[in-house]
Amino acid sequence: MRYAHTLFALCVGLLGLPTHAETPAEMAATYAQAAGGKASAEAGKALYFREVQKNGKAISCATCHTKDPKAMGMTLAFREINPLAPIANPRRLTDPKKVDKWFRRNCDDVFSRECTPQEKADYLAWLLSVR
Repeated sequence: MRYAHTLFALCVGLLGLPTHAETPAEMAATYAQAAGGKASAEAGKALYFREVQKNGKAISCATCHTKDPKAMGMTLAFREINPLAPIANPRRLTDPKKVDKWFRRNCDDVFSRECTPQEKADYLAWLLSVR
């Protein structure tokens, strides 16, 4: 198991991604760099509220995370979700493995695809702008 963790850290390092971000801003900078250095908070907000049809119902990120990312959310299985915005949850967006995991899962759940590096950068830029 220790070998697998070391191998993961080496691979992440070769890709230029940190194994741990000190702050949500560092995590956002990593995604912005992967997206070519630019991120738009306005585009990130639009992505958060973008509705798609799933099984005859309109869903978006706000469906579970609420219209206010500073508020507690609720999964469709009625499990609580801690606030998404770092201003309300300082530990949010500091673990690259968790951020990647949840982007992968949630983008697939909502958009039926993986989010692009640009979408991730925009999304994080918006979350960091929430006050």
